[in-house]
Amino acid sequence: MSRILYGALAALLLHVTPTVELVKHVDAVKQMFPAADAWFERELHLSGRDAHKLHEAMDWSPEDGVLRFYTGKHGGAAVGALVFVRVDTPHGPLEVAVGFANDGAVASVVVTKATVETKPWVLTALRAGLCDHYKGMRAGTVPQAAEQIRDAAGELPTYMATQIDKGVRRALTVYADFYK
Repeated sequence: MSRILYGALAALLLHVTPTVELVKHVDAVKQMFPAADAWFERELHLSGRDAHKLHEAMDWSPEDGVLRFYTGKHGGAAVGALVFVRVDTPHGPLEVAVGFANDGAVASVVVTKATVETKPWVLTALRAGLCDHYKGMRAGTVPQAAEQIRDAAGELPTYMATQIDKGVRRALTVYADFYK
């Protein structure tokens, strides 16, 4: 079989659809910390050992082994930090922005990307109040917000909510272990 045929077969089996932007990064940042008048990006290049440790613990590694944290400031004082985390699902990727207050608790969560196929499920989960359940979570917490919306949202939105839970868990871990 040719490579093209293998690629087409793989695409059919995985049925990954194109990614759509639900919220632009800049809008997510403004929405999460509206008091910030300046933002600073900090890249952290993981060592091989740290990347392996993270992969073992989370079954995940950031793209290119780089974590990017964004710190918001108002008049020079920090108002919060956030990180964007990608979650690969059988239906394609989604991306979650997780914002942290200065005390390390989750301040807000915004889903920034989904796929054409999963967008309706993600939006249903969000309308069911999914992101409200993350507020105040701290490192060591295993997010189970999906369970909180199961009855209101239905099966497929709850499945996508479990994927969003996974993204929040990853963000909690990298914030606690690498943001200093």
